[in-house]
Amino acid sequence: MDSYKITIDTFNKQAVRYQEKYMHLDLYNDTYDTFCNLIDKPDAHILELACGPGNITKYLLAKRADFKIFATDMAPNMLELAKANNPGLEVGLMDCRNITIDRTYDGIMCGFLLPYLSKEDVAKLLSDTYLLLNPGGVIYLSTMEGNYSDSGYHTSSDSKDKAYIYYHQQAYIVEQLLSNGFIVKSFKRKEFPNPAGKYTTDIIFISEKK
Repeated sequence: MDSYKITIDTFNKQAVRYQEKYMHLDLYNDTYDTFCNLIDKPDAHILELACGPGNITKYLLAKRADFKIFATDMAPNMLELAKANNPGLEVGLMDCRNITIDRTYDGIMCGFLLPYLSKEDVAKLLSDTYLLLNPGGVIYLSTMEGNYSDSGYHTSSDSKDKAYIYYHQQAYIVEQLLSNGFIVKSFKRKEFPNPAGKYTTDIIFISEKK
């Protein structure tokens, strides 16, 4: 079984637990505000990749009720939670490594999708999403910072379920954004506490299609 399938199975199994942990997390709200503020078009169409239980979706809609969000994920249980947490939300089961959409968007939200994609998949994602954005469209990317060579399986502290986590570095993400025609509008680092009392460093990029 490939690592991506194992990771998706874990997220599907642990969907409720993930919701309990992240649904009300406000650490990244200021970066979501930046994303919203850069999209000044009313009734903007937003594509969300790896929406999880709809925690970011809920914040975006509270900030911008006019957003028309299409939320996607590969874990069916996550999509069910996203719909429950955001009544009326349009959702779809979709692999972000093979996006099959025949329309364009004003914004694309990828909140912590990149930790589950290889370097090659990240490069393809940015090429694909550039084509999916309208001119001036905005993309949000967040990931965990670290040496790519440290990527590997992580097992949760309260179960034997595991997920393959890829670490990425700022220079590589910026290189891919620029080579695909994006302009980086905002970059932030944030420290996220983990159960061991240590911190992981998260990096957030908000970019615009030229």
